[in-house]
Amino acid sequence: MLLNRTAIEIRKSIESNWNEYLSRYGNLFSSNFISGSTPPSVFVGSYGYPKVAVGPMLPPIHGDTMILDLPERWLGKSLEEIVNYRLSLVRGIQQIKISDPPGKYIENLQEVAMSTKPIDSDIDFLKMANHTTLIDGENPPFGPIGEIKNVKFSNSSSDKNIQKAFYDKDLLAQDSVLQLYNNGIEISRIQKCFSIGMFGKNRKLVPTRWSITATDDIISKSLVSEIIEFNVIDCQQVFTYNHLGNFFAVVIFPSRWMFEMQEAWYDLQGKIGFGSDFEDIRGIDHYPATAGAHFASRLGVAEYLFKNKVQAGAMVLREIRPEYAIPLGVWQVREGIRMTMKQNPVIVTSFEEGLDFACKSLSIDKKEWLANSTLQKARRQKSISDFF
Repeated sequence: MLLNRTAIEIRKSIESNWNEYLSRYGNLFSSNFISGSTPPSVFVGSYGYPKVAVGPMLPPIHGDTMILDLPERWLGKSLEEIVNYRLSLVRGIQQIKISDPPGKYIENLQEVAMSTKPIDSDIDFLKMANHTTLIDGENPPFGPIGEIKNVKFSNSSSDKNIQKAFYDKDLLAQDSVLQLYNNGIEISRIQKCFSIGMFGKNRKLVPTRWSITATDDIISKSLVSEIIEFNVIDCQQVFTYNHLGNFFAVVIFPSRWMFEMQEAWYDLQGKIGFGSDFEDIRGIDHYPATAGAHFASRLGVAEYLFKNKVQAGAMVLREIRPEYAIPLGVWQVREGIRMTMKQNPVIVTSFEEGLDFACKSLSIDKKEWLANSTLQKARRQKSISDFF
């Protein structure tokens, strides 16, 4: 199936406008010094692994800047507002080997990650911070980046729960993640602590992108291990939600745990691109084609089932529309699915009816989704219990 030419031109125009916007507003900061309040925020790059760029992010303003790097508060914000949050954060870096024992610099960043509020900070750069603003189709936009000459952080107040996990050297990394999640710490904050090497027995830095996926995976896997002990749900439900150019539909149906996440989009040639991953009670045995989106969406669905103490099968459909021309990060899948599962569901009489309803709001045809579905085949197979 091809997207009509008008829609293709609209997408090209949107991307062109965003590139112009980023070039214009992503370079407003130009200095070899910055003073501001980090939200708090730390970032670990992946380029050059195992020697990576590590450092804090802060805007050139003081005060309550928490919203600038707290995705849990971004639902309802516009694409432009969120992009501006990201562009406003200037990133200081030093090159560090991931397995090096933490020196004073990393210890300071760990204190930043534990903080309960923004921290006044000053950074001297070796030279003018450089901006990186072009859309590459995968990575969210960044503000300027500069190599740190000197950095100074004001005193901070540490979260007691994070502090406890940090000082427990015998606690496994995954147990630290789960302990903080169960204590109500935001996932984005847990991920930062994971990334800056604060958990586990053999501690090391973890690139931010990897730590996000690992955190979603650990938490959702733990929830699923409890969900499979619950009774199977007795109805079929469909949830839908639209935000930031992403349309989500989730079909829940009576079954032992099985889960599929599908993504679909139109490329600039008008062809459909697909990513699809399936798992059953045995889990997933490969790195997902949908990458971190699989674990992010699994988390949102698992939280819903766990809260309602039921077991079910779930198919998640994510249609990425032309207006989502600038990637924002996998957080928007996690928070999008979380919000999807808070909507009032439509009750249907069968999985097929549920899929029909879900696809009414999608521009990509139901046949295309089914052609890429492993869940549909698995759902039709009889389980051992069917023979007793």
